[in-house]
Amino acid sequence: MSDVDDDPFPPQQADLSKPSVARVYDYYLGGDANWAIDRAFGESVLEKYPLLRPIAINNRLFLHRAVRRLVSQGVHQFIDIGSGVPTMGNTHSVADEVEPGSRVVYVDHEPVAVAHSQVLLETDGDTDRHAVINADFRNPDKLWQRAIETGVLDLEEPIAVLLIAVLHVQQLGPEGTDISPQVMARYRELLPPGSFLAISQVTDDGVLPEMDAKLVGIKEMYDRSTSPVIWRSQEEIRSFFGDFEMLAPGMTWTSEWHPEDRSPNYTPDLDLAAPEEAAIWAGVGRKPLR
Repeated sequence: MSDVDDDPFPPQQADLSKPSVARVYDYYLGGDANWAIDRAFGESVLEKYPLLRPIAINNRLFLHRAVRRLVSQGVHQFIDIGSGVPTMGNTHSVADEVEPGSRVVYVDHEPVAVAHSQVLLETDGDTDRHAVINADFRNPDKLWQRAIETGVLDLEEPIAVLLIAVLHVQQLGPEGTDISPQVMARYRELLPPGSFLAISQVTDDGVLPEMDAKLVGIKEMYDRSTSPVIWRSQEEIRSFFGDFEMLAPGMTWTSEWHPEDRSPNYTPDLDLAAPEEAAIWAGVGRKPLR
């Protein structure tokens, strides 16, 4: 996977006839960067599984807490992979709440999400410190090259790669098999020493029996209507960090990762999922300095 010019994952064409995972997620969060087809699919899921909305919001709040915690650790630049549309408390606005001056490269492989993101950044006047690129997670070298070419990032400083609710969308290689483990190993290599990796992913490991049945149904709906998904065990998700040192409290449910850190600008008016119902396992790890 080191040949940048050899791209087995050409740019995706816009398909407006199907709901988008990113825009449906925005709908769950209460955003307005979604279309009728996304809302229709989202409503069909929520009608059967209303708990998915608090699960999504817990996941978004984990992103907020992770970004703030990373800024407090001296991180000021982020690569947000699979970012979708940067709304409802996006990475750069959350980072700037703690300390202005963050730099963020948003990455998505869906052209509509990329175009929408570019418009939002231009409207907000945020194109000097922030950029958006169209790249595929499965080609880490090309994605990394394009991120560096934006001029936003400094490889002499720590970088935080964010993979929030990305890895449960199946990442298939040219032969049709899941290539997430080897792709993640390459991202760990590319990160400068002292950099960070934040991951959250749906798991059916350790959930209540009734929750497990709901996750089976949710997976079936997504497999039929948007993108095939995969639920991994807690151990499999932890393995994506390799030898990275986990920040306290380690791997945990999204709702239990520094719950004392409240988001000042995004406080949804609904009861969030209990820890055993959060369904998303998450953590932040730091690459060794040598």
